[in-house]
Amino acid sequence: MDIIVAVNDAVNNFVWGVPAIAMILITGIFMTIKLDFIQFKHIGYLFNRTVVKAFTKKDEGEKVKGEVTSFQAAMMSISAIVGSGNIAGVATAIVAGGPGAVFWMWIAALVGMATKGAEIALGIKYNEQRPDGTVDGGPMYYITKGLKCKWLGAFMSVCVIFYAIVISGIIDINTMAVVLDERFSIPAVGTGIFFAVLTGICIFGGAGRVGRVCEFLAPFMGGAYILGGLAIVLLNIGDVPGAFALIIKAAFTPQGVTGGAVGSMFVAMRYGFARGIFSNEAGVGSAAMVHCNAAVKHPMEQAVWGPVEVFLDTILVCSVSGIAVVLSGLWTGSDLDGARLVMAAFDMLLPGNWGGLIVTGAVILFGFSCLITFNTYVERGATFLFGEKCRTIVRVIWVAFVFIGAISGESIVWDIADTVNGIIIFPNLIALWVLSKELVALKKEYTEPDLELYRAQKRAK
Repeated sequence: MDIIVAVNDAVNNFVWGVPAIAMILITGIFMTIKLDFIQFKHIGYLFNRTVVKAFTKKDEGEKVKGEVTSFQAAMMSISAIVGSGNIAGVATAIVAGGPGAVFWMWIAALVGMATKGAEIALGIKYNEQRPDGTVDGGPMYYITKGLKCKWLGAFMSVCVIFYAIVISGIIDINTMAVVLDERFSIPAVGTGIFFAVLTGICIFGGAGRVGRVCEFLAPFMGGAYILGGLAIVLLNIGDVPGAFALIIKAAFTPQGVTGGAVGSMFVAMRYGFARGIFSNEAGVGSAAMVHCNAAVKHPMEQAVWGPVEVFLDTILVCSVSGIAVVLSGLWTGSDLDGARLVMAAFDMLLPGNWGGLIVTGAVILFGFSCLITFNTYVERGATFLFGEKCRTIVRVIWVAFVFIGAISGESIVWDIADTVNGIIIFPNLIALWVLSKELVALKKEYTEPDLELYRAQKRAK
């Protein structure tokens, strides 16, 4: 174990060093410029074409290649990113990097909005339809076909498989098991068996069944957690400005807040970026693997979900966890960490026993949604490497990992998750840079005339 820790620390320090963080920031800024600052200039347009459209007009699914509707694909993606990272990940970032880590999460999200939109657009442009009607896609496809570099696509596929296993097959189910044991004394074995069976029922029904489950689950689970956070803010409104001031101060002068307990400004930045990307996955390329099978006529029609997803995931859901932990003061001077820390913070800040129950419910719903969607990542990576016939085997293996992850220890898994995250972003960001001209062409081809139509409709009203 000591050897594993030492090797992981060495790799982690490299992939989350100054060059990696600079590359993430610069790529996000570059994509923001290339896509005409879409996440800042066209906020109303983005929400109108995503959230508003989804709940006001039935998405019938255009007669084009795809397995799920645009909205179902988006809900699958949100279900994948809204997981343990939004609760336990935020808490571990604050414990390791101080309250300032929350600020750097926000920065990573703001620049990552354009990056994620770019990934989705390329994922749909380079997707492939199989004879049985299923659709495959993801960064390995636009790396192979766009960059014409098959070995790098194969490397990305291997990274994707390890990424999914570590992030969801271990961390998500393990966090669920820890919370259920903490709150209700349910043994990890029972949690593992129950969710392994439930996950199997969903994933063996294919992308359509997973899409329908996520279509129902994602809006409910995110909305309930955000309402809990809003209640905390309202009940502790007098302390909220101080919490925000502490977060901003700690982002630049952490020693002045923590007494040097968490190191330098770079430590806060490192954990903020690492756990922010862990949560919203902007830069990882994973969104392309879920959105690639959406039935849409143009890649940019689905890409507009990218900025919205990052906003919902990090600016809203992660902020709920971060502000609660900072308001509670439990991030320092206690042995609490991860989901236990967020549970204790909610219990402290909300009356009665509701706080911890809200967090428990969120961990279970967030975690289960990840379990049924991250299997898609493994399938995409495996089918790219070994062909379509491996799908059933992959699903069986994934169900087994759900059980194994539940009974595993969580000692260094967060650090390993950071390492895997750090490795997987490099080939993906390289592809985004090389294919940036194609992204600009796609945007001009669709978004600009559609944006003009949207403006005309607004003026008519």
